[in-house]
Amino acid sequence: MFAGTLTKTADTAAAVFTGTIHNTKFDIAIQLETRAKMSERSPDYDVTAVNKSGRKVRIGTAWNETGNTSGNPYISMQLDVGLGPFRVNAVQTQEARKAKSEDFEIIPLVSNGTMKSGSISGELTAMDADNAFAGYIANMMFDLDFMLIENDFKTEETHPDYRIEVSSPKGNPIRVGSAWMAKSNRTGHDYVSLLINTPDGDLRVNAVQNEEQRGGQTFSIIPFVQSGDQQPDASSGLSLVA
Repeated sequence: MFAGTLTKTADTAAAVFTGTIHNTKFDIAIQLETRAKMSERSPDYDVTAVNKSGRKVRIGTAWNETGNTSGNPYISMQLDVGLGPFRVNAVQTQEARKAKSEDFEIIPLVSNGTMKSGSISGELTAMDADNAFAGYIANMMFDLDFMLIENDFKTEETHPDYRIEVSSPKGNPIRVGSAWMAKSNRTGHDYVSLLINTPDGDLRVNAVQNEEQRGGQTFSIIPFVQSGDQQPDASSGLSLVA
């Protein structure tokens, strides 16, 4: 569960990129500084930050990459801030690319694993304004309060209807997943399909209404159960547009 921003600096600056990275436990300012490459796969950058004592420390490395499918450039980072190593990507939205902006958004690296969701509790409530939802999801290992914010970049039917956000300690939004409005082929009832990134993998759940809730603003979150109903493609769940 990570988010953040990265911006290319002036060519004369010591750091090639500056930015911030956020988690539910920290908010850290980072810099990407060019390093000497020893081979083709050697990192292109050192990622540095300033610790509580004011000392600049190296917290990871980064590579310039190109998407195999999209052909778009992005930056892959492997970081460790004392919680164990993790991977994130810095990518650009369609709007940033069209504007030829040097701004990137940091998102979690989409994992290939899917977390089993047998013991999950949660609730989702439609807000009165902004076409948003507020909710929580919990099990014995985590307890997250989150918001569903409408996806303004949706241009295709398969794109998410909402992005799922939690807050860092300083209140910075962290995108942790995507959500789609759906309709059950079997019952005809509306529900919300959610894909949430957790440290243990991608978690799939559905927000549904029981007979007492139907017609109201509250949904109960239940484990995802494979059925004949059409489900969104999980492979694109955490991208900024798809």
